[in-house]
Formats: sequence, structure tokens, C-alpha cells
Amino acid sequence: MRKVVDTVELPLVVGVDGSHHSLQAVDWAVDAAARHAVPLRLVYASLWERYEGIAPAADPERPWEQIRDEEIASSAAERARRRGPDVKVAAEVLPEDPVDALLRAGREASGVVVGSRGRGELAGLLLGSVSLAVAARAGCPVTVVRGGEPNRGGAFGRIVLGVGEPGEAGGPSAAARFAFHEAAAGGRTLEAVRAWRAPAGEVTDDLLLEGDPVRAHWARAERTLENALRAPGRDHPEVTVDRVTVEGTARRALLHAAATADLLVLGAHRGHGHTAGPQLGRIAHAALHHAPCPVVIVPERD
Repeated sequence: MRKVVDTVELPLVVGVDGSHHSLQAVDWAVDAAARHAVPLRLVYASLWERYEGIAPAADPERPWEQIRDEEIASSAAERARRRGPDVKVAAEVLPEDPVDALLRAGREASGVVVGSRGRGELAGLLLGSVSLAVAARAGCPVTVVRGGEPNRGGAFGRIVLGVGEPGEAGGPSAAARFAFHEAAAGGRTLEAVRAWRAPAGEVTDDLLLEGDPVRAHWARAERTLENALRAPGRDHPEVTVDRVTVEGTARRALLHAAATADLLVLGAHRGHGHTAGPQLGRIAHAALHHAPCPVVIVPERD
């Protein structure tokens, strides 16, 4: 019983750096923490030693870098408290590399939330280097907050789940369980999407049974979708689920569905040894760079 309580009370960690995108992440994280009744932990981490155009501190005992960092963290915490007065908020400044600090914080967190770009990122970048590294390596769910204000603010009442190939361990994926849990907490509809294609000239066992290549691939997509949703659906019967099979690429299908979604949920399989951590495939990369709504990458444990 103790283990269950500890899991529920794990904080939601959000990376802050004073940028516009990190403040969007703070707003999103406050709302998520309120929905799940968990504390919010704001983390500002930096190894930068100087910025152009900032004057030295008047107090020689406190370097101006420390004052600046503390002001960024405290300002983000005040913003969070105003938005979610019932959410327990803590903020800290860590003299570490931002990626390392967020990965370490994520080991004792229900999830990590980051903005799509950070302070000092080039304007032309689609996704910041810190956000991408954390999403690729964290052992907990990582949400990259991006997209328009209606999507970030939950205006559509929809969560989209990308259903991939079944894992080696079988059973429901961590991404599916996460998506159902999120939908239940926010009273939102879940749309589960499985894309399929029928390569010309391909012969499969399904084709031998179905007799038609298009029907064979469609039927296999339907079975994959149903198997992925069965167990988490039993755990959350209150969630309305729309099952969608789409002929075409998963990238196109998911980005299209995400246009009117509050969240896109994708799984990422873990590596082993020195590559331990989620391994982002092409679909996850495309979503993190181009999705019109926040994206959460959920580690799968095969």
C-alpha cells in the first residue's frame, strides 16, 4: 500500500529558464498537476557563467548569476501559484547541465514537462536541444508543450493516442495506460489511431486468410488497435474511446488528428546498457518537431 501512495505523490517536474516557451510549459504543468493532485517542482538549471548586457551584482557575496537564476525560478513559481492556488509548488536552482538535471529529477517524478524551445535557442529551430534530449533519454513520461493556445489550454477535450506495433512483452503499452489515465482525469475523449499500408506485391499470412491485400492489412490494424485498448479500457470504462484506422503513413495520420487535440501520446521503446532510455523513432521525432499540440513521450518497457 505504501508503494501506491508514493507513486501518487510523485511530483510533476517542469524545466524553467525564463523563456516564453518555458512559461507556457509552466502553465500547462500547473493544470496537469491540479488534475492529478500532485505537487509541482520547478527546476532551473544552468552552467552558463555570463550573459552580455547584464550588470554585475552590487553584493559581492552573491554573484549576479545567482541572483538572476533565483529571480527566474521565483518568478516562475509565483506564476504557477497564481494559476493554480491549490497546487503545492516548489522551485529550485541547480548549477548543473539542464539535460542532466532534468533527467535526474525525472527519476523521482510522475513526469517531466519542458517547453518546445529554451532561452537562447535559435529562432529557426523547430525543437530545442534540451527538450529533444530529455524526451529521448528520460525514464518517465516527458511532455513537450507546443502548439497553439487552444491546444495547450485543453479547448478540444480530445487526447490522441498513436498505437504502434505490440511490444515484445505483450499486454497493454505504457502509452495506452497513460492516455486512458489522462483522459479519465480530465474527462476527455480518447482517439486511438492506427495507421496501415498495403505494400504492392506483399504476401502475408493475413492475406492468405483474408484473400484481399487491402482487407488483410485493414483487419490486422483493427486487431492491433483492439488488443492495445482492451486492458486499459477495462480499467477506465468511463472513458469514451474512438477507434480510428487510417490507410497511409502514421506521421500524416497523427499530425492530422493532433490538429484538434489537447495532447498527442506516443510510446518510445527503451534501449539496453549504455543506450538505456527511450529510443525515439521517426514518428516521435516528427511529432516533437511538427505536432500542433503538446506531445508526451511515454517510455515502454519491453
